Amino acid sequence: MVEKHKVDVDVEVTLRLVVPDAGPVPLPVSLRYVAADPYAIRALFRGGDGETSVEWVFARDLLVDGLERATGLGDVHVWPSRGAEGDIVVIALSSPDGRAVLHADADDLRLFVGRTLAVVPAGHEALHLDLDDVVTRLTA
Repeated sequence: MVEKHKVDVDVEVTLRLVVPDAGPVPLPVSLRYVAADPYAIRALFRGGDGETSVEWVFARDLLVDGLERATGLGDVHVWPSRGAEGDIVVIALSSPDGRAVLHADADDLRLFVGRTLAVVPAGHEALHLDLDDVVTRLTA
């Protein structure tokens, strides 16, 4: 759990939820990276009431690769694009409850990814992995 570990990178961004037949809806999101869980990115979406939140956890590599080319596996797909807002990154999330397509400013994601790579460089994730915590979470 994030609360158990120091959050090494925590960035507030505004994504734009693509709504068919309407304009994009701004959506505040906190992107979090924890070195003790070095393969994961956490995206915390807050509801309009400020109390409700939904957390998506996905591989850091999806954002790293998605800045340059289409990538994805399972419920999360990421690809670069050009929108009315300029260079964007499209993030498609799907679950049994539905699907959401989000647009992110490419520069915002590049800065966030760069900060995570400064904390744990690509290829060095295993050196930061807290195996005791992984085993505890798997057996809980």
